[in-house]
Amino acid sequence: MASTSTKFSTLPAKDKAAILSITGLAVLVRLYKIWQPSSVVFDEVHFGGFASKYIKGRYFMDVHPPLAKLLITLAGYLAGYDGDFDFKDIGKDYIDAGVPYVAMRLLPATLGVLVIPLSFLTLKAYGCTSLTSCLGALLVLFENALTTQSRFILLDSPLVFFTALTAYAWANFQNQPAFQSSWYWYLFLTGLSLGATVSVKWVGLFTIAWVGVSTVSGLWHLLGDLSVSPKQYVKHFFWRAVFLIGVPVIFYMLMFGIHFICLVNPGDGDGFMSSEFQATLNNKKMADTPADVAFGSHITIRHLNTQGGYLHSHDHLYPTGSKQQQVTLYPHKDDNNLWLVENATDVDVDLRTLPPVYLRDGDVIRLQHVSTDRRLHSHDLRPPVTEADWQNEVSAYGYKGFAGDANDNFRIEILESKSKSGKAQEYVRAIETKFRLIHTITGCALFSHKVKLPSWAYEQQEVTCAKQGTLPNSIWYIEYNEHPTLPADAEKVNYPKVGFLKKFAELQRVMWETNAGLIASHTWDSRPEAWPSLRRGINFWVRDHKQVYLIGNIFIWWLSTAGLVIYALFKIVTILRWQRGYNDYSLPSVQAFDSTVGTNVVAWALHYFPFYLMKRQLFLHHYLPALYFAILGVVIAWDLFCKKVLRHKAIVTAATVGILAIAVYTFVMLSPLAYAEPWTKYQCENAKLMKHWDFDCNVFPTDLAKYDSSHIANVSSVDASFVEASSTATSSFQSAKDTIGEPPRDEL
Repeated sequence: MASTSTKFSTLPAKDKAAILSITGLAVLVRLYKIWQPSSVVFDEVHFGGFASKYIKGRYFMDVHPPLAKLLITLAGYLAGYDGDFDFKDIGKDYIDAGVPYVAMRLLPATLGVLVIPLSFLTLKAYGCTSLTSCLGALLVLFENALTTQSRFILLDSPLVFFTALTAYAWANFQNQPAFQSSWYWYLFLTGLSLGATVSVKWVGLFTIAWVGVSTVSGLWHLLGDLSVSPKQYVKHFFWRAVFLIGVPVIFYMLMFGIHFICLVNPGDGDGFMSSEFQATLNNKKMADTPADVAFGSHITIRHLNTQGGYLHSHDHLYPTGSKQQQVTLYPHKDDNNLWLVENATDVDVDLRTLPPVYLRDGDVIRLQHVSTDRRLHSHDLRPPVTEADWQNEVSAYGYKGFAGDANDNFRIEILESKSKSGKAQEYVRAIETKFRLIHTITGCALFSHKVKLPSWAYEQQEVTCAKQGTLPNSIWYIEYNEHPTLPADAEKVNYPKVGFLKKFAELQRVMWETNAGLIASHTWDSRPEAWPSLRRGINFWVRDHKQVYLIGNIFIWWLSTAGLVIYALFKIVTILRWQRGYNDYSLPSVQAFDSTVGTNVVAWALHYFPFYLMKRQLFLHHYLPALYFAILGVVIAWDLFCKKVLRHKAIVTAATVGILAIAVYTFVMLSPLAYAEPWTKYQCENAKLMKHWDFDCNVFPTDLAKYDSSHIANVSSVDASFVEASSTATSSFQSAKDTIGEPPRDEL
């Protein structure tokens, strides 16, 4: 391994020329007709939509950290985007709406271009020749999946870029003399790149794990190096901790600081957050409310566990069961959240005209819905969705002037361990007291969980009465409290102010829980065992007899997978030979192969195998960071093979050009799926190199001349199976959309 850095300024003239040439080629390949399709493609629904919300300042919840979304937003904002386009549907037209979508796509595309020279420089840092470094960079360039993913408003191109930047910085750091300025610089750049990678997607944690494993290995070897004094060893440890832990953490938190600064208004994502968090948003700040809750108070009741929705009712009936008025959990403030607290033993008295009698632990109450005069009610009937024996329906029952019945009675059970210490553990106090409501007849507790009711209840959250429900899902508290006879100087309370660290910690928890909950299947999902062999891709877009389909360059994928297999066999053979007494690791060539190829195989493994532990939706694009390291590994192995076995320059050059020619040929053959270019059904069928590839060739006409025909419709004409699958659609474009499937609500 060379002991030099591979900064552009230090390279020989021929390497500078090579970098400039392949970068120029990358611009042509990655930016070719980037304006097409001129409508929303796949997950642009989400990430373009998030840019709109950033510009409008509307709070949203996404399972990904904010860096790439902020960069895409910045690109759109600088190009004049006003945030009015909603990116709601795949195929929605950009041109008529005047969306600067090309500028927004240029951000990931430019980062995709920059991966190419980074690949060259990284391979040079590993000691590869200029020829094989060019080969590696061009294999990355002509990889169809990387090209497709970099052309749209998606996160994976920024992810791969920062992963590649980490690999470049780390390879160069390991080449530098300790404690020189270049050593500090590359160590800092590694930490900064790690922070950026994990700030795009949590997949960056796998990159951190790789650098962490390499760091531990390096420190272990330093411990055995007697030329390194204890003071120097501590210095090695300290600066690695500062730059590889401190810098990524600070950068990651800084991105969320910017995220919070941008999103100051309520939005469709604030319902995921706690009441305290929501109170930090504009128009969500709550006025101080009287602390002591009395019989006769008008109150709103919030659920503690599931994002703090309000106990809610509205003048609509259950279509099944009792067919009484619906009771739900609703995440937004509304007049239908307001309830009157009645004394179960004296419902005929107007308690709002009498001096307040404060609620205590054990009091039996009734809750009358202020808007409809019906009381919260439960009985031994199954709920409309959760039909478990231990769940009872909760409804609103009665009418104005009706005295009610015993099924309206609930007993307050204050939870001392959850309530603020002191008075809130004995009396019911707004915000401070956490309690359960126990139905006195059946003994069940008022309960809610993350189950959505159907459209007849506006997809609001189900509320039931549970005999065996988990404690967190049956805990409630009062947010708003009003009683006309409370003294003017009555004590008032409000949510405690939430600082950055608490907001940051809460958002990480919500992101984790939401991400783990994405377990529903998707039309185009796939499992990790299918990725190295490229068994299937992802349908991004279909329209006007054209298609965007994410599929890799099968030659490059199989070549990289073959390199992984070769390394595994190498390790097995060397271990067996070591057991037999052979010391292969004394050979410099074996050491070089194991260290340079091995570090990239470890990186591949750490970016690949963790996905086997995940039960959630997974897609082919999750493999792209691992693929990048697999390509680096196989190219380094090829470089060593050329140096030690082939040796002759002419043979090496011819073989290298031959590998590249096959890769380019395969890229060109599949490129219409990346660029949404005209294609014939015959060409499509010939390009199906794997029988289980499932892009549909019936999308394409039999003759390219038909693309110039005035008879081609402006919407896609898809095959009969697509039409049959969506027979209720109102247009052939809707059929194509149904074929693509809804974009995933996205992923890790």
